[in-house]
Amino acid sequence: MMRRTILILLAALLSAGSLQAADTKKSLEKKRANLQKEISNTNKMIQQTKKDQKATMNKLTLLNQNIKTQKQLITVIGQEIDALDQQIATNTKQRGQLQKELERLKAEYAQLIRESHYAQLQQQPLLYILSSENFQQLIKRVQFLERFAETKSEQARRIMQTSAKLKEKNTQLRTNLNDKQSSMRAQQHEQDNLARDERRQQEMLSQLKKKEKDLGAALQKKQKEVARLDQKIADIIRKEAEKQKQKGGITKEQQLVQGDFEKNKGRLPWPVAKGHISGQFGKHKHPVHERVIVDNKGIYIQTTAGEQARAVYKGEVTSCFMMGNTYAVIIQHGNYRTVYAGLSRLSVKAGSKVETKQNLGTIYTDPEQDNKTELYFQIYKGRDILNPSAWISH
Repeated sequence: MMRRTILILLAALLSAGSLQAADTKKSLEKKRANLQKEISNTNKMIQQTKKDQKATMNKLTLLNQNIKTQKQLITVIGQEIDALDQQIATNTKQRGQLQKELERLKAEYAQLIRESHYAQLQQQPLLYILSSENFQQLIKRVQFLERFAETKSEQARRIMQTSAKLKEKNTQLRTNLNDKQSSMRAQQHEQDNLARDERRQQEMLSQLKKKEKDLGAALQKKQKEVARLDQKIADIIRKEAEKQKQKGGITKEQQLVQGDFEKNKGRLPWPVAKGHISGQFGKHKHPVHERVIVDNKGIYIQTTAGEQARAVYKGEVTSCFMMGNTYAVIIQHGNYRTVYAGLSRLSVKAGSKVETKQNLGTIYTDPEQDNKTELYFQIYKGRDILNPSAWISH
């Protein structure tokens, strides 16, 4: 009974360890796949820039994003290798335990068979029974033979079961070692790519530093355009809020939408199907002009040419307007509003009811900005501007 309990506990430990290792492996594989997808998307954006060796802010931004993602990918692959090392150590230990258990079971079985008395019983069980001195002894001998047969069968079953587990553990170890070698090769490949991109980054920074005066003028022009856009959006939202207040506030239906919108903070889908944040919310240093502080009232999301902006939550389009050569869309979600600016074409109009992830229009690809395709995204509560990064999923 004790030995059976030990076997059951050993099997449970092996099973639990395997499940935990499988969960870790699955999680890391998912992270790696997502990061590789990000790198692939960024590389596609780089390919869509103007086909020359000229350094531009767009190329530098994309390169910076690639470097950041590559570092994350190298870290994840390192975690995969660490997890594999732990699996190998665990599986090696468990294999040793199984090997010892198998040897013990075989030794016990051999001892059972070697017993001369038992051997005689196996060869002539009927004679053993019939040679009983009385009926009571005959019954005891029959019962003894039954227990002996059960013990022998159970021992054989345990040997087969432990042998199967040992074989499975050896297979797992070979898989672990092969996976580790593959991960180490992948990590080295990404480290080579990172070193190459970091060299390109330094070369590009050096080129851009030489054009800092011209870039500064272009930056000032861009900042003025964004400031006008921000003011236009703020004015529209202020007027909408005042008009709403005059009507007695939001409706019950809008209150429900607002409540659901709030509950999804941190889980809202991105306003693009794929892309990366190329401009963070709030104040931060410019990547080239270190003395310049950029103050974004929303986030910039760069994506590939032809991509659509999409609603992060259901609501009603309250405003569509043009600023310069691009469009902007404002969607109301109760007292919340989301803003999508930098569109070349629209798929909605003021008054349109939209659903979550519904396409709003095509994001503009700017030929004057090295074919950059970038969405400007904002979230307001009333007239207060919020950090969209805290609301969208990560």
